[in-house]
Amino acid sequence: MWPDRYAVRLYEISLDELSASGFRGLIVDLDNTLLGFRQTELAEEHLAWVRDARARGFAIVMVSNNFNERVTDIASQLGVDCVPNALKPLPFGFIRALRRLGLPRRQVAVVGDQLFTDVLGAKLCGLHAILTEPIESQDFPVTKFFRFLERLMLPARRAP
Repeated sequence: MWPDRYAVRLYEISLDELSASGFRGLIVDLDNTLLGFRQTELAEEHLAWVRDARARGFAIVMVSNNFNERVTDIASQLGVDCVPNALKPLPFGFIRALRRLGLPRRQVAVVGDQLFTDVLGAKLCGLHAILTEPIESQDFPVTKFFRFLERLMLPARRAP
């Protein structure tokens, strides 16, 4: 269940490397990957990375456990499709995203900040997983518990 790659932030992931590795689709998490917990304004670096990815021909679907309105609002700002209420790490949201991408699994990478939702869900679906550091330490209470477990499993993980 380990990630295939690590990045501090989404915008630090090399689109050149992803493309050279044969990836054409991206499933990207929302909270603490693209946007801080309960924030509504995307960082310019993340906006620019998504614009660049789309301009290079990457298909992107945002998959989030968050509720419909927040997810669809952010997805529309980015000009990408989305799957809200995904119930990660269960495979349902990832499978819906794969259908929307219309690409084989080997061409899709998942980017997220949580080992037990994003990475585990990606691995359950046979997808490449890139783990980022959370943007901030604010999280839902259950996520804070999982962050504690992540630090036990991944000691180099940034402490909140």
